[in-house]
Amino acid sequence: MNAVKMNAANPLDLLESINSPADLRALERKQLAQLASELRSFLINSVSQTGGHLSSNLGTVELTIALHYVFNTPEDRLVWDVGHQCYPHKVLTGRREGMDRLRMRGGIAGFPKRCESEYDTFGVGHSSTSISAALGMALAAKHKGEARKAIAVIGDGAMSAGMAFEALNNAGVADADMLVILNDNEMSISPPVGALNNILTRLMSGKTFNVAREAGRHMLGFAPPLLELARRAEEHVKGMIAPGTLFEEFGFHYYGPIDGHNLDALIPTLENLRGLKGPKFLHVITKKGQGYKLAEADPILYHGVAKFAPGEGILAAKGPGKLTYTQVFGDWLCDMAKADDRLIGITPAMREGSGMVRFANEHADRYYDVGIAEQHAVTFAAGLACEGLKPVVAIYSTFLQRAYDQLIHDVALQNLPVIFAVDRGGLVGADGPTHHGTFDLSFTACIPNMVVMAPADEAECRRMLSTAYSLDGPSMVRYPRGGGNGVIPNTQLDTLPVGKAEIRRRGQGVALLAFGSLVAAAEAAGNELDASVVNMRFIKPLDVDLIIELAGNHSLLVSIEENAVIGGAGSEIERVLAERGLNVAVLRLGLPDRFVDHGEQGQLLAELGLDKDGIVRSVRERLANQITRQNSQ
Repeated sequence: MNAVKMNAANPLDLLESINSPADLRALERKQLAQLASELRSFLINSVSQTGGHLSSNLGTVELTIALHYVFNTPEDRLVWDVGHQCYPHKVLTGRREGMDRLRMRGGIAGFPKRCESEYDTFGVGHSSTSISAALGMALAAKHKGEARKAIAVIGDGAMSAGMAFEALNNAGVADADMLVILNDNEMSISPPVGALNNILTRLMSGKTFNVAREAGRHMLGFAPPLLELARRAEEHVKGMIAPGTLFEEFGFHYYGPIDGHNLDALIPTLENLRGLKGPKFLHVITKKGQGYKLAEADPILYHGVAKFAPGEGILAAKGPGKLTYTQVFGDWLCDMAKADDRLIGITPAMREGSGMVRFANEHADRYYDVGIAEQHAVTFAAGLACEGLKPVVAIYSTFLQRAYDQLIHDVALQNLPVIFAVDRGGLVGADGPTHHGTFDLSFTACIPNMVVMAPADEAECRRMLSTAYSLDGPSMVRYPRGGGNGVIPNTQLDTLPVGKAEIRRRGQGVALLAFGSLVAAAEAAGNELDASVVNMRFIKPLDVDLIIELAGNHSLLVSIEENAVIGGAGSEIERVLAERGLNVAVLRLGLPDRFVDHGEQGQLLAELGLDKDGIVRSVRERLANQITRQNSQ
């Protein structure tokens, strides 16, 4: 290999010479530690200017370098789970210069994305999918007679989800030629990692150990009792140095744990594993925030960051910031818990993101973080409700999709009083299409027994949560990411009449029927159009009486929602009118029939015509078309 000469004048000299993994593989191994240092510095400076995920990416610098150094990517398939740790991968695969537009409109995505690079072998954003995808790729290679490798990298959090174990169970019996790497940065079961563990792992992954193991199995195959005795002896010996018995039972050869920041341990081990056949499992220990002391000290704070100064770190906001819907929910949850000891709070590993930190501290005996297990969270809540408790499931819209069967079968079918506080409804911004909550109004309103609400402001959000809690069946309050209109809620736990909308403005000709987050834009548009404006509040049940009234004295009804327009609230309004034979024009405004890319929330809404100007423009175009059609008749 030809070594790249270092230039002391340029602190990123090595990194700037890497435009693909082929360039990386041309380096001498002794240069990789310097490359890791440069890559880590680059990530800190880059993410501090754009925002994004930081702690998890700093923790996988050496692992990423080692994987691309050892394996022939993209011919060998490398699948990242969730994608929170993919920035080093993106930098090393030709996208270094694009990092200054990370997660911005028109820039590179914050997650692996197949259409962005051939090195992004699988699009991710939700957890626990990597093993299943890599298994599919491994068996596809087998069917096609191709010798390429398949590697899945999964974190200890993602490993807690049932889907990961379903994939492990399948991969072991399929005898797939694949490698699963557990990137463990939090597990308390892991033993101390040091030189001894690294040496033992290298020995166990080496050719001598594995040839001896296979030869022994062959020789003992004629004596099943002896074979079973040997297998148990091997497991007991390995159990003394590695917690791998569980994964061995799934049919994997387990190796580790190994220091994920030690390139001298990682690279020889990966080289050994590359030459082995069958399902292999490598347990790697890493540290979130590695190399940046502030992130090491508080990896949760530095998990997802806005712009910050690397030398100062994330500074506490001066004075009270803008109230968010998430904070409104968190305060309501604590207040309702004091009023009713039946309340149970549940989150699938999103305590901070869902605003449950205070509740977890004040009501630890009624707080359950079930891990990344959305399906379990919903059915667990159903079980609590069966026993007379009042479970509140705090969940992001995009993650509720993963528990749809449980929502229908275990909650709604049995008409159980489970409250769903659905955060991040609508467009979430920089995280993009894997995290936009664009379908929840469509997929919940069609379920019998469900009550579905969307607040126009923070005060209404609190009242809707209390309304949901007062019901004897399943309900959902859906609110957007960030803040609303600055309407400060009171401290009461008062409710709203179910299924009743609120007329915000009386106008002529046109009625704007707005749902949740777009009520403010509709009001602004209504003022310019002299249109009636209604805060619909309830997607299910709809205020049918008001819709019929508006149809009788307006020539155009306009539904406005931050949800997929297909099957959304506007479709329900049309159904109500059609069932009653009311012939009034309807214009449905919502999210288009495509996945919306990443970008700033307001920018995306404007591009999709869901801000004030877009609503006005769409209404005027529709009115002009109606006049043209009338004149042509």
